[in-house]
Amino acid sequence: MQRAIGQFMDALDPLPAKSLESLRSAAVYAFDNIKEDNHWNGKVLSNATFTAEYVFMRQALGLDLSKDEEALRRYLLADQNIDGSWGIAPECPGDVSTTTEAYLALKILKLPAINPSMCKARAFVIRSGGATKTRSFTRIWLASFGLLTWDEVPQLPMEFMLLPSWSPINIYTLSSWARLSLIPLLLVRYHQPTYPLPNGTCTNNDFLDELWCRPTDKSTYAPSLLEALRKKEMMTFAFTVLDTVLYYVGGLRKLPFRGYVRQQIVQWILHHQETSGDWAGYSPPMCHSVMALRLEGFSLDDPAVNRAVEAMERYTIEDKHGKWCQSCVSHLWDTALMTIAVCDSGLFLGDERLQQVVQWMKARQHTEARGDWRIYQPTLAAGGWSFQGFVAQYPDVDDTAAVIIALLKEDPDSIDAPCISRAVNWVLGMQNRDGGWGAFDYNNNQTYLEKLSFRDMGTICDPSTADVTGRILECFGKLLTSPHRQLLGAELLKRMRTSSERALAFVLAQQEKIGPWYGRWGVNYIYGTSHVLCGLFHFFVDDDRVRISIRQATQWLKSVQNSDGGWGEGLVTYHDPKRAGIGASTPSQTAWALMALLAYLPPSDEAIRKGITYLVVTQSVHGKKGGTWTDRIYTATGFPRCMYLQYEYYPHYFPMMALGRYVQAVRCSVSQSSNRQL
Repeated sequence: MQRAIGQFMDALDPLPAKSLESLRSAAVYAFDNIKEDNHWNGKVLSNATFTAEYVFMRQALGLDLSKDEEALRRYLLADQNIDGSWGIAPECPGDVSTTTEAYLALKILKLPAINPSMCKARAFVIRSGGATKTRSFTRIWLASFGLLTWDEVPQLPMEFMLLPSWSPINIYTLSSWARLSLIPLLLVRYHQPTYPLPNGTCTNNDFLDELWCRPTDKSTYAPSLLEALRKKEMMTFAFTVLDTVLYYVGGLRKLPFRGYVRQQIVQWILHHQETSGDWAGYSPPMCHSVMALRLEGFSLDDPAVNRAVEAMERYTIEDKHGKWCQSCVSHLWDTALMTIAVCDSGLFLGDERLQQVVQWMKARQHTEARGDWRIYQPTLAAGGWSFQGFVAQYPDVDDTAAVIIALLKEDPDSIDAPCISRAVNWVLGMQNRDGGWGAFDYNNNQTYLEKLSFRDMGTICDPSTADVTGRILECFGKLLTSPHRQLLGAELLKRMRTSSERALAFVLAQQEKIGPWYGRWGVNYIYGTSHVLCGLFHFFVDDDRVRISIRQATQWLKSVQNSDGGWGEGLVTYHDPKRAGIGASTPSQTAWALMALLAYLPPSDEAIRKGITYLVVTQSVHGKKGGTWTDRIYTATGFPRCMYLQYEYYPHYFPMMALGRYVQAVRCSVSQSSNRQL
């Protein structure tokens, strides 16, 4: 029967056959790149600041840089824009903070200031207002090397650490990434270190004077109270007043119980270090935590410091571009999504390698009650997975839902596996009061904290988002409609239905007037819309609200399809929502749009056919190593408007999913047609 259907497909339409051929090539590529221990882990690209701060950390710790000088310089210079700047992503304009950090790193790496690349970078910084315009993170590094005074850095009083969890503002009202970055900085700000640079000077260092418009006046930190009042930003005004008062009282530096606070911070840092040496699998907290421990008297040979330095080295990569540092690593995320892609292809099902991948994922479920999520959900049993796989204290619901979907696709009969019920229970317990889900934290929605004096460190809250909620709806929908769903038990099924109703209300309220949804963790409206539409698929049959919402969203997706058949969207949409869905086509974004449309439209739909054709013709084949795709722009989001990412395998596993679902839809369509003829 299958052979007859295949011949029928080839005879009437070559596109499905070409799609299947593309799928086979992509599957070969996937397994050719699998790691020896049965998982996938692609490179994570971001911007030059992570490599620059890796250089700063090693300089501050007194670690030798000579062996890697040339490779680090080569990467930083290769990442420089034509105008001499460095941006937060390749397609973004130059950024004064990123450029200042890259310039300082190159100078530490002994690239002379008279080098043409340095001259161009210096000119860009001066045109941008000089180093005066840099963000808080950058100013902390500059102060750490004596390039400006610590008075030019927000106060960051250590007493913040002592505020109770029931307080409207405390360390747990910050997002996990902001919390992990800030807490060690409380110690750094207290100690106010000045580390030597290659010129041997620690304080009042003129090593970087050329980046100030007026080197004799390096005042960089002066938030305007009048400006805040004029804009009626009362929270900004309040926090600025508080920071000013703290400045005039010496940052509470002489309070008698400061020793106790320092001990509490050190214990928190040590408690949150993973056995691998990492802190949450994110490089800035790792740099800050090592510096904080050293300032508190820990030696380089101390196990905690030694493990951290070794972990940081594991984040570095040396390739044809030079040596560079990743912002994070994505072992579990890549593995879960690649597994879904291989399963969607319909190839290799039952393959021993895929079964070994499943075992790798199952072994990385976190079942111990550890992590900051327990602060506000202390009785909730553990059961999540983390983005990196090895980070036990920061599981996230997005990865957890992706793993559940991957396990179900690889073996639908595994629905009653203990790991799935544990994970579902954990995800249910992490649902926010508004019906949605954030990524790592529970009810972390105090968005007024975005007005804090260190708000330019990035997004510092983790509220509910449509894209994460959409993935969980997709996960719950698959479980609730599974023919084996009764194995989960009546009580768990009831809780998922109730939870899904609340989630539906949340995402419907989040829809933009023209049809799409905002994408918090991917670029941007195409990502958000795809995740929500894939999630709504199992819930639209009996709900008019959902049907209307789906109709608006699918019409919007069709309206922004490019003439080449693909879809694309630029990072500019985070600043200008009017450009939603506008941009050069990319494989990742095309795949997201196709998966959303394939959930509701027949494979014969013209928009789907054009999109599939785009994926087929843009695949590059590498002989026996298989075929893959390349995104020309960054399509992942770390912090909107602050940090963007590109995962190496995004333009591979997402197109595989889209092609696989298309081929499956064609087979179903042809099979139904054949049965009617019979």
